[in-house]
This record gives sequence, C-alpha cells and structure tokens, in this order.
Amino acid sequence: MSQENAVKTRRGFKEFVRKFFVSLKRAPQNISLVALAIAFLVYSLNLSSISNTTALIQGPNMGQCEFIAMLFSILAFVVFLRAFPKRKKAVKIMLVLLFLFLIILVAADIIYIMRIDAALNNTESPIVIEQPSEASPSGRNLFVLAAKNIVMVHIIFVIICTILVATLPIYGKLIKKINTSIEVEGNEGMGEIDISGED
Repeated sequence: MSQENAVKTRRGFKEFVRKFFVSLKRAPQNISLVALAIAFLVYSLNLSSISNTTALIQGPNMGQCEFIAMLFSILAFVVFLRAFPKRKKAVKIMLVLLFLFLIILVAADIIYIMRIDAALNNTESPIVIEQPSEASPSGRNLFVLAAKNIVMVHIIFVIICTILVATLPIYGKLIKKINTSIEVEGNEGMGEIDISGED
C-alpha cells in the first residue's frame, strides 16, 4: 500500500510539474510578473520603516519618492497586464509605458537611498544609529538601515523584472520547446493517423 501511495505521489508531482510548464508555455511573461509582485510586496509590507525614515530625515523629495514608488508600482501592474493580453501579441505602447514606469521606480529608489546616505554622512547633524545594548535594548534608529536595505532589494527586483521583460522573446521560445505531452502506456509504437482523406 505504501508503494502504491509513493507511485501516486510521484505521478501527482509529475502531473503538477507538467501543468506548471503548460501554463508557463502559454504565458511565459508570468515569470517577470512574479518578480514585479515580489518587488511590490517587499516595499509595501515594510512601508512603516520607510515612512519612519522619511519622517526622521525629512530630506528633499523623500516623501515624493516614497509616493512615486507606491503609485508607479501599482500602475506598473496595470500596464503589465494590459501589455500582455491573453493569447495575443504584446501591446507595444503598453510595453514602452511599462519600461518607463520601471525606470521611474529605480530612479525614485536611487534618490531615496542618496538622501539616506547624505543624512548618515552629514557632519553637522548626522543621524545616529545605535545597535541594541544594555543601555538601549531596542537600539536607536535601526529602521533607517532597514529602510535602506528594503529600497535596495526593491531596486534589485525591479531591475530583474525589467531584464526578464526585455529578454522575454528569448527565453519564451526556449520554454515553448519544453515537451509537456503525455505518454500513454502501450501507444509508443503507434504511427500518426492520416485524416487527410476524411470529410
């Protein structure tokens, strides 16, 4: 019985993998969509650290950069879905808009990181970051470093998404070459059926 269960499990796993590649062959752009989704989740789920950093440093355009990152992340999703309609060719205008939005996201993040670095390296009134200690168990201004790391990770995933969209014609063709047909036992030796003479 355990052997039968193991066989069923293997067959179930193989069928899951097969269906996964079938869906991927139909929509290979979903790989880049996942990268875009991860970028959005990383940023939005850690928005408290970013907001606290903006409130503490109050550098030029930091609030605007934060707003732009959220706004254009959502707009990028909308444009992405419109750029790749189901079973149709990609819409070029939407692709151009998508690349524009991704560039804006990276630019906003770079400016934000520059403002953090400027505040940390300010000789007159630098932002002091203290690690947890006996005197200060919770540390001090650690959210600034967290915000910087979050924005850097956001940049990385946005760039990955951009590269994946740009190289979609290349790896899309490779994915479509993956064999996802089902081999039925006993039919290996059957030849092709000629239906050209049928009405």
